[in-house]
Amino acid sequence: MRWFVWAFLFVVSSSVSAEAMLLIPGDNPKPKYPKTLSRAGITGDVRISFTVHANGSVSNVMAAPGKAHAELVDASLVAVNRWRFKSWGITSDRPPEIEVVVPMSFRLDSDIPIHANEELKQLTCGELAKAALQIEDYSWVDMPVFNWTRSYLTHSLSPTQLPEEKRLALIAKLNKSVPSIVRRCNTHQATRYVHFLPEEIRELL
Repeated sequence: MRWFVWAFLFVVSSSVSAEAMLLIPGDNPKPKYPKTLSRAGITGDVRISFTVHANGSVSNVMAAPGKAHAELVDASLVAVNRWRFKSWGITSDRPPEIEVVVPMSFRLDSDIPIHANEELKQLTCGELAKAALQIEDYSWVDMPVFNWTRSYLTHSLSPTQLPEEKRLALIAKLNKSVPSIVRRCNTHQATRYVHFLPEEIRELL
């Protein structure tokens, strides 16, 4: 799973020159993608506005109205409130503070291979069972194979193929099935992983 901040900041103070717009990041921690949301396949975009002061500190951190889940908004606000930039000297071209807007995008791992479904279909239960031995059963839902399956459902299928409501319902069904999948794979290690997926998900792969 990943979160993204665009590679540039939108400076919205009209009196600032192009030179002053080049803010240099100092300490800019990533927002924490709430695990319950990433597991559930909930993604979203958040726009955060804030003021950067000449000493590198930030203030007036606010989220623009939008449709993003409240926990994604909160995670963004918490992170940006901790941001710091390199300080600058105040001149006629460099004001004491700059108003900035930054868009943040919370996504599951979108860097999965184009044919991730083919790799998932080749995965044996023996490989899954071996990986599951290394972690506690309550963490099985976060194993890479299940992250990949959630990401495939999220990024590799169009909304016409898989509407949002159905996508979230299938991910919830997958998560609920994880303990059964792992235990059945332990018993049938020569079988393919996909054999034990919920039928609706297996058909989409």
